[in-house]
Amino acid sequence: MKRIIKKAVTLLTVYYAYMVEYRAELILWVLTGSLPIIMMGVWTEAAQGGQFGLSATDFARYFLAVFLVRQLTVVWVIWEFEREVVEGKLSPRLLQPLDPVWHHVSSHLSERVARIPFAIFLIILFFALYPQAFWVPSFTQIILFFIASAMAFALRFIIQYTFAMFAFWTERAYALHDFWFLFYLFLSGTIAPLEVFPEQVRQIVLLTPFPYLINFPVSILVGLPADIPRGFLTTAGWFILFLGINRIMWRQGLKKYSGMGA
Repeated sequence: MKRIIKKAVTLLTVYYAYMVEYRAELILWVLTGSLPIIMMGVWTEAAQGGQFGLSATDFARYFLAVFLVRQLTVVWVIWEFEREVVEGKLSPRLLQPLDPVWHHVSSHLSERVARIPFAIFLIILFFALYPQAFWVPSFTQIILFFIASAMAFALRFIIQYTFAMFAFWTERAYALHDFWFLFYLFLSGTIAPLEVFPEQVRQIVLLTPFPYLINFPVSILVGLPADIPRGFLTTAGWFILFLGINRIMWRQGLKKYSGMGA
């Protein structure tokens, strides 16, 4: 156990040092996640002339929470893994007594620690400019929100890492992910809350993994209706499913890997 903890601490420390070297780039990446802020303006304006069951303030809080969740759950492993496979850079990591996935997990977690202070600053700035949207979630909401966000990150990571396995067979694995990303934008709650969807459509969407990547943790934080036990169980179920697929593709992909790309 001590060796495992020592390896984990070493990986996190090394990747955190690497991430903080590029603070300006981090700020730019935080700002590129401002789509929810844009959608906030659209929906708060629409709420003044339509009946969506949510007020303009509700929409403002919702999309601010979306912005926070996206900062906590952003994943880019497919681009890194694809480059490693195509350029043959995966070979040195296969010689290490450590599954290469832990390098990617460590880089993501370290980047999260470096990113969050900038995101918090933007949230504080938002409340200073729009104080009527300020609210204080309960302690239970906060705890459940962070658990749901952690599970959403794990699910999104394993989904993207599974798509990355296609790099063993094609040099453009990210093209498959881009197709998946279209559904993610519209069905996760990034573009619009699930509360504005027709009831039948919403029930179908809840069977997919998409709502649990954004809408579920956001709903917990802002106090919208959410079936919490179902949300956690469904998130865990999809994670286990993709994890199984990922491990199968990993073993088959290594047989295909030549050390000089797919």
